[in-house]
Amino acid sequence: MTVLPVTPPLGDRLRAYAKLAKLSFYDYYLCVFVVWTLLTAPARTDPGTFAVLLLFDLGWVGVVAATVTLDDVTGYRDGSDDRNYAPGAALRDRARKPLLSGALTVRQAVRFGYAAALWGVLCWTAAILIAPYQPVGAIVAAAFSVFISVQYSYGLRLSYRGGQELVILLSTALCVLIPYWLLAGSVSGLALLESFLFGLWSLLVSVYSNVNDVEGDRAAGRRNLATRVSPDTYRVLIGLLTLLEPVAIGIAVATGAAPWWFAVAWLPVLLIRLRQVGFGLLRAQPLAARKLGITAHRTGVAVLVVANLLIFHVR
Repeated sequence: MTVLPVTPPLGDRLRAYAKLAKLSFYDYYLCVFVVWTLLTAPARTDPGTFAVLLLFDLGWVGVVAATVTLDDVTGYRDGSDDRNYAPGAALRDRARKPLLSGALTVRQAVRFGYAAALWGVLCWTAAILIAPYQPVGAIVAAAFSVFISVQYSYGLRLSYRGGQELVILLSTALCVLIPYWLLAGSVSGLALLESFLFGLWSLLVSVYSNVNDVEGDRAAGRRNLATRVSPDTYRVLIGLLTLLEPVAIGIAVATGAAPWWFAVAWLPVLLIRLRQVGFGLLRAQPLAARKLGITAHRTGVAVLVVANLLIFHVR
């Protein structure tokens, strides 16, 4: 008697694809709130602004989904995800990886990754076409962001060739800079600062994850900072990356790109960042530090939104 394979219910498959796309990690998509508050009051109330931001964010969901999906495909194929998400691993839920749990096949994941990338390109193209400005720099930056994101662990496999940290920093920074550029027509010092902070905040989540994943990544041949330097050197590098945050804010205040009280408004993020350093660098609890990085990112977005509204209300 032949037993036919059982097709999982549609709801289960949709949940599996949502996990594959990491939709529960919504921090990347908060970029549009930062961009909206960076605009002048007339631009914030223009219906066209909402359309551009909506299309950009929908496209960004597609780009990120393609990136993390294809990263999971590579991690499944080389065995690094199996090692990093081994049963009983601290703070790591294997069910979050549909390929490891068997909820989806590699073929399904690859098709989904390509479809997500296409969706991202189409949405961003539409956003550019209806935007009030089409600076060449913004269009080139959008194409560059899609390219490095999709190639993160697939194709050129940039994250396996020493480009992991740079890709994370640049792609997430550009998700603030590109839509602002399309809506404002030029780039301000404040927009540059907040784009950099947004990218750095994402990186300060990833670098702690890499501490936990170092053995699995090294075995798979992934050449990121954690696998290429000694643990002591890596801790120093994380410390230096952490210092970039106050340095960037200090430069922005000193040059007049941000008001003096911007540094004071950042204090809630600083307190969380200090706890993150304590857990990650002093107590050797990288995944606890990773969670604090997520909290710092979300708190930072709230601080930027409020600060921007105050800045442009005063102006």
